[in-house]
Amino acid sequence: MQVSHTPAAVSAAFDDPNLIAYAGLVPVMRLAERCGLPRLVTEKVKLTGVTNGAGAAADAKVTSIVAGMVGGADSIDDLDVLRHGAMPAMFGGIRAPSTLGTFLRAFTHGHALQLHAVHRRFLGALAAHTPLLPGADQMAFIDVDSTHKRVYGRTKQGAEYGRFKGIRTLHPLLATICTPQSRPVIAGVRMRRGKAADSRGAPKFVSEALATAAEAGCTGLRVLRADSQFYNAGVIAACRRAGAHFSITAGMNPSIKRAILAIPDQAWRQITYPTAVPDPETGELISDAEVAEIPAYTAFASRKKTERVTARLIVRRVRDLAKPAVVGEQGELFPAWRYHPFFTDNPAPTLQAEREHRHHAVIEQVIADSKNSALAHLPSAHFHANAAWLTLWAMAYNLLRATGALTSAFHAKATTATLRAHLIHVPARLARSARRITLHLPHNWRWQHAWTHLFDTVHAPPEPG
Repeated sequence: MQVSHTPAAVSAAFDDPNLIAYAGLVPVMRLAERCGLPRLVTEKVKLTGVTNGAGAAADAKVTSIVAGMVGGADSIDDLDVLRHGAMPAMFGGIRAPSTLGTFLRAFTHGHALQLHAVHRRFLGALAAHTPLLPGADQMAFIDVDSTHKRVYGRTKQGAEYGRFKGIRTLHPLLATICTPQSRPVIAGVRMRRGKAADSRGAPKFVSEALATAAEAGCTGLRVLRADSQFYNAGVIAACRRAGAHFSITAGMNPSIKRAILAIPDQAWRQITYPTAVPDPETGELISDAEVAEIPAYTAFASRKKTERVTARLIVRRVRDLAKPAVVGEQGELFPAWRYHPFFTDNPAPTLQAEREHRHHAVIEQVIADSKNSALAHLPSAHFHANAAWLTLWAMAYNLLRATGALTSAFHAKATTATLRAHLIHVPARLARSARRITLHLPHNWRWQHAWTHLFDTVHAPPEPG
């Protein structure tokens, strides 16, 4: 491919007021309106007592930020992508980045909780209007994990030197929902200071995530999956109060080591993975392992009886290639194997429960997506502004996932980067006639049928309810 004209024969001018770069925002924000996002913000977010009018028109400001994030904005300045060409003719209420920054800085902890309420109800509306979580009435998985986001500003509130030496971070907590047929959506997020313990606030957060899953139509079997930092009595009690099951990685404490040593050799069953999976400790790819189950293991035995839990302990072991295999006494078994136990009351058969627990790693895809999009930066020095930014990213992420689910089977499973490339970053020219606007899009756009299907679906009259 090469330019078909000489440099002298080509010129450029930014002078057409009828062009827009992100025509895909038209059906996407129409979907947000049909699911009640502006109405929910008006009802729930009350920035009372703030100066400079920062609390006025919260619905327009929230939708401006969400639209910018859908388009790929990862900082407050990037939200200016909404103010080009004919965008003001296509959308009303677009706010300048300076106004949106002032709005975010007006948030307090209470206002962040109001935004969380909007997020939960917006997810429920998206699930009701689109095939966002197919099969949720049969089975759904709720995954919880935390991540560290590196920050560089010396004045950022809550940023601390935590797990990583010499690196200042904030420490968000995330919960996602998925089904065996769907990609994950975000059930909840919380911003925390850099040194916050991984499980800080986890029981309450898990309770809210399970309640959000129920609001999103997850009425069948619900299984909470988490890593070992969430292996505590409070998280499991929250699952049982909500009527959900749990599948949580267990650390190698003395009680679990004794239980594993007591497993007879004939109880181990060979499992072969169709595609190699990364070892959680070394990162090496493995394709073979052995699995065994202790059907009645009592966790938290040192606590009072009401807090003890008896359930299944399923253990996967792989050869420790860094150490030579030792044939001898039972006590020398551990140097030759690495063990990965998890504690669960999932009613599935052993190998299926092990496979479903391993799928918990799907939440890492969401975390990676966040750091490649709106969470590439936490844009403010104010802690609660960054907390609001995190929640608004969760809304934008869920809106994009609902857009893909409404478009085609391919786009329902596509990454958000692909959704932006195929459906959002489509240029268009606006033409006005008889008080109607026509979008003229590129000829031979490969995904024009998918885009047209999305556009027609969200602009069709609502079904009688």
